[in-house]
Amino acid sequence: MTDWERIHRRLEADLGEAISIDSLTGAWKIAQRVAGHRHSSDDVLTAHYALRLVPDAELVLDLGTGIGTVGLMVLSQLSATARLVGVEAQAMSFRLLLANIEGNGVEERVEAKVGDLRDFVDARRFRLITGSPPYFPLGSGVLPDDPQKVAARFEVRGDVSDYARAAALHLTDDGTFVFCFPTPQRERALAAIAGAGLCAVTYQDVVPRDSLAPLFTLFAARRAGTLVIEEPFYVRQKDGDLTDQMRAVRRSFGFVT
Repeated sequence: MTDWERIHRRLEADLGEAISIDSLTGAWKIAQRVAGHRHSSDDVLTAHYALRLVPDAELVLDLGTGIGTVGLMVLSQLSATARLVGVEAQAMSFRLLLANIEGNGVEERVEAKVGDLRDFVDARRFRLITGSPPYFPLGSGVLPDDPQKVAARFEVRGDVSDYARAAALHLTDDGTFVFCFPTPQRERALAAIAGAGLCAVTYQDVVPRDSLAPLFTLFAARRAGTLVIEEPFYVRQKDGDLTDQMRAVRRSFGFVT
């Protein structure tokens, strides 16, 4: 029995529900609830954006790390000496985070911190900080019945401004904070960056399919800098096939396209 098979059996026995073991990169895997919050293109593109901007990070902080998707994808492409700190408050997600750290054999490279990112304080400073803030304010939609989905989608433990403030507290002088947020709320994200005393240095809208409106935007912020607006990123062509852009992203994580 492989390590992942053992972890899979243990998770399903402990949690009493279906768990899938999926490819996170070409070499790394991730355990996620079949009926829970699952990783998607915004996680993949956030990780890729972070790596494009800071390809040589040695110490990474992932705020609201969830089950570890963004943080582990970033870590998978860094040097063997790179380290990741992940902060997560939601109990189910933290349980899966620990399993994903174990399954990928990176216990010595990842520090999993359970707790609210608004209360997180670390004496270290990080050249790269990532985050995937929840997209929706409380009261803006019907809450899912599942607590993990609620925490991932709705602002029950802070909002994008809290992520920006936590990042500002922990960035090195030349550090970069990378996150994603819905394009219709772009101004809210930019205000959060400025409110934390940071400067937006780049952003890129992501279009799920050519001919559709942008769905979310990738942001990068630093302590100083001038904003550069990048050309939109297209995930799929009009016919539904992946674009060359998206195929290149997948190849960068070790997938055959």
